[in-house]
Amino acid sequence: MPELAEVEFFRKRWGAGHGAKVLAVRLHEGKKVFRGTSTALLKKKLTGAMLLGSETAAKQMLFRFSGGAWLGIHLGMSGALRVEAPDYVAAKHDHFILVQRQRQLVFNDPRMFGGVLFATGPKPPAWWTRIAPAILSKTFTVEAVANFLKRRARAPLKAVLLMQERFPGIGNWMADEVLWRAAIHPKRLAGSLKPAEVRTLHRECRNLCRIALDTIAGQGRYLPPNLNHHIPPSWLFWHRWENGGLCPRTKKPLVRAEVGGRTTCWSPARQKLR
Repeated sequence: MPELAEVEFFRKRWGAGHGAKVLAVRLHEGKKVFRGTSTALLKKKLTGAMLLGSETAAKQMLFRFSGGAWLGIHLGMSGALRVEAPDYVAAKHDHFILVQRQRQLVFNDPRMFGGVLFATGPKPPAWWTRIAPAILSKTFTVEAVANFLKRRARAPLKAVLLMQERFPGIGNWMADEVLWRAAIHPKRLAGSLKPAEVRTLHRECRNLCRIALDTIAGQGRYLPPNLNHHIPPSWLFWHRWENGGLCPRTKKPLVRAEVGGRTTCWSPARQKLR
């Protein structure tokens, strides 16, 4: 599933349509991506509306339109946003398209684990405002992280880092990367961290989010199926799925196993299980 930086990358693609009017809305009625959303209302409100701006929070995107219309998109496992020419002919999995004079904004999702949300009103909808504060925000403090770890004291850290109510935007590969950088074993219980380790975990969460946004979200128009072309070989990401992969820092073998219900990679030579 796309994580923080990949979601921001795709949001920026549709940024090409900021300031332009929507001439028509094309969508596949009844598809799962519209579950819980009134497609009739969506069509009515967006046709003729101007796309004013957009932003990202966690793994979701919000697009703001004139007339008090709010469009939310979650990419799920296989979703992607594209910009196509005005004469583009929709493909099978192009479930939602906003037609503008100079382009078409396309949401494609072959597996349909993603979703389209829609609301109207003077303020952003509740499904947007209830998303946890960003890791790079001022409210993501060492104290906030420490308190959260205490409440999840008996859970393995890998599972805790995937909890969006405190670590929004962090997914499987980012969680592994954070723990590797912090030299903390993914099976460590959340309540076992010492104050210095909590500070390290907090710092590496913020560092990775900042670097990932610069490295991935800032990469032009194209995001390859795997991100290796954008991510430096000094990251764990480069080696985590290799058979016989080695830790970039210790040059010792990496290990893969299921932790907290997710496939996890770590470096035993660097991440000790105390």
